[in-house]
Amino acid sequence: MLQDLHLFFTETGFTHLTWQMLVMWGIVIALFYLAIYKKFEPLLLVPIAFGALLANLPTEGMLTVEEDLHGNVQTAVISVESEVVSEKTEPGKEGVSLQTSKVHRVEGGLFDFISQGIKIELFPPLIFLGVGALTDFGPLIANPRMLLLGGAAQFGVLCTFLGSMLLGFSANQSASIGIIGGADGPTAIFLSNKLAPELLGAIAVAAYSYMALVPMIQPPIMKLLTTQKERTIRMKSLRKVSKLEKLIFAFLVTVICILLVPAASPLIGMLMLGNFLRECGVTQRLVQASQNEIINVVTIFLGISVGMTMQGKYFLQIETMKIIAMGIVAFSISTASGVLMAKLMNVFSRKNPINPLVGSAGVSAVPMAARVSHVQGQKADPNNFLLMHAMGPNVAGVIGTAIIAGYFISTLAH
Repeated sequence: MLQDLHLFFTETGFTHLTWQMLVMWGIVIALFYLAIYKKFEPLLLVPIAFGALLANLPTEGMLTVEEDLHGNVQTAVISVESEVVSEKTEPGKEGVSLQTSKVHRVEGGLFDFISQGIKIELFPPLIFLGVGALTDFGPLIANPRMLLLGGAAQFGVLCTFLGSMLLGFSANQSASIGIIGGADGPTAIFLSNKLAPELLGAIAVAAYSYMALVPMIQPPIMKLLTTQKERTIRMKSLRKVSKLEKLIFAFLVTVICILLVPAASPLIGMLMLGNFLRECGVTQRLVQASQNEIINVVTIFLGISVGMTMQGKYFLQIETMKIIAMGIVAFSISTASGVLMAKLMNVFSRKNPINPLVGSAGVSAVPMAARVSHVQGQKADPNNFLLMHAMGPNVAGVIGTAIIAGYFISTLAH
């Protein structure tokens, strides 16, 4: 009887538990807490956390993990085997042969297949399609100087790129870490998959976590760098932007950005396709699909695929901690750069000043960063409405981060 119980126990998953799995359970609970109780980007954090939970259980038929000759971790590995059936001649029927056929056997777990959406770079551009369909570029068109604030926020990407190289990371890895400063999860995944796939899990989790923590990270930096008087600045009302202007803008941004940085084509192209569908006014069914079904389904698969890369054995390493630490540095510098650029612009534009709080929205966490700027402005002046003004640098940051990612790919990818 005892022998049977022992045999049963050895066949359960309990014997495969490790201390790394238990630690990761704690991280998973923390992510669930932030998503469910604090409501920090729940659409992103819940799938990521649940994927991380599955990754740290002794599952079967879910995910294949291998290490290459250099010790790099390869997840979502699909094995394809082919068996060729040779030709045969039927007895008694000389010259008549059977048709040659092939038998394919594909081996892999559930998430080996789902995660191919990341490996073949399908999920991030589809997310951009939905973002484009959800985004109004009107505030940016009405106030083009907001492009400077979106560009200033990329300074955090550059600083972290250089800092990561000083810490011993390669140029490819440093670029992937630096892009966290853009606060754009899909772009971070897109770039990391091309340049440093071995760091994809840590970079994706850091990027999405800091996106979710925008309401906690940005306000202290914004208050530190601005005065009470600056926070109460009321900006002039934006003019109404026509449909034709919005269509021309989407067309020109697509052409100019792809000509400048062809490597950014998948992201810029899908972003502007979604926006063009939104603004043309004759494709409502496609817009609804992009805004709802497509982006929602892809968000589930993308989030849980990212979470599945967070296996404790590989995630709980000093290198991962460095990436997460550099990520917060990148995000903080990007936030500060946007605020300081707005203050600098005010030196040359005293008649039409910018509230420096909107500068922090230059990071591309749409639309949460814009909402944070608005909330902080209302704390200083309850009758000040900054949301639409902040959307200008916010969407400029999306474009800027995609362009700088394309630049890294074109210069570093081999």
